Amino acid sequence: MQFLQTRRVFVAILALGLFTMAARSVTDPDVWWHLRTGQLIVQTHALVHTDPYSFTRFGQPWVDHEWLSQILIFSLYRLTGWGGLIAGFGAVIAAAFLVVFFRCPGRPYVAGVITLLGAFASAPSWGVRPQMLTLLLASVLLLVLERSYQRPHLLWWTPLLMLVWVNLHAGYALGIALMTLFFVGDALDAAVGFSAFYSVTLFKDGPPSASRFRALALAIVACTAVVPLNPYGAAMYAYPLETLRSRAMQNYIGEWFSPDFHQGRYLPTLVMILATVALPALSPRRLRPREVLLLSVTTFGALRSVRHIPIYALVAIPIVSALVLAWLQDLGLTRRTESDRHHMTPGKTLINAVLLASFLVFMIVRVLYVSRRQADEEAKDLPTAAASFISTRRPPAPMLNHYNWGGYFIWKLYPEYRVYIDGRADLYGDAFMDDLAATYYVRGASWRGPLEKWGIRTVVLPPDAPLVTALRALPDWKTVYADKQAVVLTKKPQSGDYSSRFVLEPTAKH
Repeated sequence: MQFLQTRRVFVAILALGLFTMAARSVTDPDVWWHLRTGQLIVQTHALVHTDPYSFTRFGQPWVDHEWLSQILIFSLYRLTGWGGLIAGFGAVIAAAFLVVFFRCPGRPYVAGVITLLGAFASAPSWGVRPQMLTLLLASVLLLVLERSYQRPHLLWWTPLLMLVWVNLHAGYALGIALMTLFFVGDALDAAVGFSAFYSVTLFKDGPPSASRFRALALAIVACTAVVPLNPYGAAMYAYPLETLRSRAMQNYIGEWFSPDFHQGRYLPTLVMILATVALPALSPRRLRPREVLLLSVTTFGALRSVRHIPIYALVAIPIVSALVLAWLQDLGLTRRTESDRHHMTPGKTLINAVLLASFLVFMIVRVLYVSRRQADEEAKDLPTAAASFISTRRPPAPMLNHYNWGGYFIWKLYPEYRVYIDGRADLYGDAFMDDLAATYYVRGASWRGPLEKWGIRTVVLPPDAPLVTALRALPDWKTVYADKQAVVLTKKPQSGDYSSRFVLEPTAKH
């Protein structure tokens, strides 16, 4: 059977392995407000343009750049539950890296190993989140850009790709940036002489022609022009830049930190980066200017922020694969062989069938296991018991909550409670997050300022939070609930206290 040829079985096992790696419990703090927003949009048949969830930003303009992703997330959850979300986003991530695998030149076994290395490097950022749709679309765009050297008409699909992208996630800006880097890189290739940068040719794309330069330039203009075709119009031009410039996001949100190479989970990233430095010296294949430019920009991004490591992997995997293959060929460790269909025997066919069936069974068991453990993983990372306590005992609002728990409370407690803050850092702004950090860590003489300004009556934070220790020492605060995940404290009402006059506004329809 042709399907059971060794190479095809290898590709199938690689796909199953990537899917199994990507199928993981839903623990991302933002998935909960994505679910709630998708529910609001589906139930009210209207998009959200102002904040409905917090009492600190209620009614203020909100650019919900992930609105289409949220509809997909909620619809998938409603139809299939957690198992469907886990499997759906596992498939998205696996597809993104399979596209990368097919971009790699030469022998599939070398490409498969390097693809797995890049997947391990990217894994810390994986999850049920709209960002994974950006990962897939970026992977597809890179494939289109590379294949367009031989088939320039492929570039005319990019505006349609961008139209979908801009409504799924603000990562569309990455697509325009990649197209621009290709344009500049091609100009550098043409300026210095394309052939001068090859001693071994492994990629099929030739030197950029004048017609392709024009086609790519027009595609960039067309992609930029379709950006306002979204519910928030031209505001989407500025949104990605405002996010990147946010100082608070860089200072307080873990995925925006630089990778800590003392942690084992970032070791594959370190290996990839070192490979792009060492292999050009060992391989007979030289990097061309376009590749140097793409690697330089994405490596900088990966070193600056964990969030950007998957994009670096999309660029680096085919280049590292080509360098490794050229090095092995130079050492005489690889050789051209006929297709393995001429050497298939009943024994090999049986072994391949058993291997493929075993991986398929393992994948199914793994997805079922992860799905069934969703509630346990949720309880391990989130204040499930505290949310249940608040829902039944109804401590007084307004409530100050931990940043990572805001989305979960939006899903569990809204509209009865609005949150103080959640994962939409762009909505709250740098100054607000600075004030929250000062209060949380009890810094300076004004740490009580936000508590008094917003009339906070209930605080829900981790037991080791400095603010919990400080409030427990005050006579007007008492602990009404505590477990290993969360502590709930309430303030005794006082005459003339602003908090005693605070009334939760009725839920607005969107």
